[in-house]
Amino acid sequence: MNANGRLGAGSPYPLGATWDGRGTNFALFSANATKVELCLFDKEGRRETKRIALPERTEDIWHGYLSNVTPGQLYGYRVHGPYDPDAGHRFNPNKLLVDPYSRQLGGNFAWTDAHLAYRVGHKSEDYAFDRRDNARHMYKSVVVDPAHTWERTGGPRVPWEDTIIYEAHVKGLTRTRHDVPEELRGTYRGLADPAAIKHLRRLGVTAIELLPIHLFLDDRQLVDRNLHNYWGYNSLIFFAPEPRYARESAAHEFRSTVAALHDAGIEVILDVVYNHTAEGNHLGPTLCYRGIDNASYYWLMPDNPRFYDNVTGTGNALKLAHPRVTQMVLDSLRHWVETFHVDGFRFDLATELGRMPAFDRNAPFFAAIRQDPVLAGIKMIAEPWDLGMGGYQVGGFPNGWSEWNDKYRSALRRYWRGDGDILGDVASAMTGSAPQFNHDNRGPRASINHVTVHDGFTLADLVSYEHKHNEANGEDNRDGSDDNLSTNCGAEGATVDSAILDCRRRLRRNQLACLMLAQGVPLMLAGDEVGNSQDGNNNTYCQDNETGWIDWSAAGSPDDMTDFVGQLTRLRQTFPQLKPIRWLQGERGDGTHDVMWLTPAGTAMTESDWSFPDARFLAYVLGPVDDTGHPLLLVLNGAANAVAVTAPDWPNVARWSRILCTMQDDPFAPFTLERGASYDAPAGAVMAFAGEP
Repeated sequence: MNANGRLGAGSPYPLGATWDGRGTNFALFSANATKVELCLFDKEGRRETKRIALPERTEDIWHGYLSNVTPGQLYGYRVHGPYDPDAGHRFNPNKLLVDPYSRQLGGNFAWTDAHLAYRVGHKSEDYAFDRRDNARHMYKSVVVDPAHTWERTGGPRVPWEDTIIYEAHVKGLTRTRHDVPEELRGTYRGLADPAAIKHLRRLGVTAIELLPIHLFLDDRQLVDRNLHNYWGYNSLIFFAPEPRYARESAAHEFRSTVAALHDAGIEVILDVVYNHTAEGNHLGPTLCYRGIDNASYYWLMPDNPRFYDNVTGTGNALKLAHPRVTQMVLDSLRHWVETFHVDGFRFDLATELGRMPAFDRNAPFFAAIRQDPVLAGIKMIAEPWDLGMGGYQVGGFPNGWSEWNDKYRSALRRYWRGDGDILGDVASAMTGSAPQFNHDNRGPRASINHVTVHDGFTLADLVSYEHKHNEANGEDNRDGSDDNLSTNCGAEGATVDSAILDCRRRLRRNQLACLMLAQGVPLMLAGDEVGNSQDGNNNTYCQDNETGWIDWSAAGSPDDMTDFVGQLTRLRQTFPQLKPIRWLQGERGDGTHDVMWLTPAGTAMTESDWSFPDARFLAYVLGPVDDTGHPLLLVLNGAANAVAVTAPDWPNVARWSRILCTMQDDPFAPFTLERGASYDAPAGAVMAFAGEP
């Protein structure tokens, strides 16, 4: 800032620090503050050079304009008000706070007790006001120049029905890929390297869903154990890309990465964590929202506002029922769309976003997105649960949203590990989970089908371990789910037994095949195609090392199923009935069928066939969507023995051409059956046949 810079009233909008070419407007929301001070720092962020009380308050927005403050200026806030935990207020002007609307943070952050608004170890706990200044160890916000010119606007805009999602971690995806230049491995630009893009195109995926890249903190308890928050579900700022994945400018490098992926026809979906922040529970640090206006930003216990209503399990929960918090989240979403051209969002613990405090599918947040001209056409995906009362909401989100479907995950895991009495569940999962999603004009694309994601076993571990092995996390194996619905095929973990290895590969092929043959939107976990293992760890949130990173060493080996997945995605795109926009009816009014469920004899299933307790065989025909298409016969034999099957009668079909068998050395080797002919469906195999005239 120039020493002659003038202070003016400025404007309450937009929020954050906005440079206009001559100076910078500062605007901060706080409904309960009594004074807000703007603190300017030198370029290293070590010395506070000026402290200015923002001169104006318009409703609940504190604001001021400083001439000659230019991009690169480091700043923070000190917010005055009552320190009264019992009333939900935790103002402490001794704590430097970052701007919630920061586009970039500067300086350095180090954990210290000075970040706590109370005196550690005092008998009064968080009632004991702390007067230490934390600025020396605190991030500072940075005034930025938002100007950027895109060579072209818009992304690939892949229709929902054609979407195939690949969930990946920015660092983990390329950290050990030797075909990516060493200096780019584990970075934003590593994602855009030609080798990485070539691999995505080989798979046939249309979107990459990135684990959180909002600027986040390593939890103090992890740092104390010499670990790091690897996954990133600990956001501090919702407008700034995480700098640890960049060599220089995170914003520039992420923007260029999105552009390169778009040029390859691949959309970018961000996993976003608007349900909580890095400030933890009532004994956590005061870094931003807590010190700006704790009672407005967070859900507090109504009968004791000293404590947080912890429906997220992280210590706090953001209160999107407050209009200013909803505004912040919407402004953040628009920022990522307009500034970085992101194509969609996956919302972590999305039930929390609709709490009023009970979940409401018509909550203001959902209504605002529906009518927002920037966001209305963006892909919105919910993780449809949280840990609070009524938190499980699979199928409960509004029209326009898709949801992670754990019904699919559970049914397919159980089926291929050998459970019985679940034919109905598998049939429903393979056809879009209509009981959950067929309402309010929602279509099959509402179901995001997945067997594995970052949270849990990888696909290789799902068929190699019956129990979790999370000792490396330092929590005595207590963390992570115990309900994995997994199998080890006869040995726990690594083995050289060829029969066990063959069993594991077959089960992996079956799960990948079902994922791509199921109606709904498929999502696969990065690394599953090459048999990536985490050694049985099903909660690698703190494993920023070889355990958490993808191991690509199996590329080119029998465990490498990259080309298998690529063939499956091409098969999926060939048959429109695998990606419908409308729900199946069964028998139509004209007597034709869009789906027919079959017995091994090739006849239509009856009620007793569905209720047979030990049934481990499912077959059905999906009719073509028009007169030019081919019917598709799908066979899922989960039995331990081969099953004699009769090729069914179907209008205008004289023969059935096999296009997939997961038991074959060449799964796509052709084979033809005449209508009415018998054949043996191999034990534990997925088969697909196209009907021919």
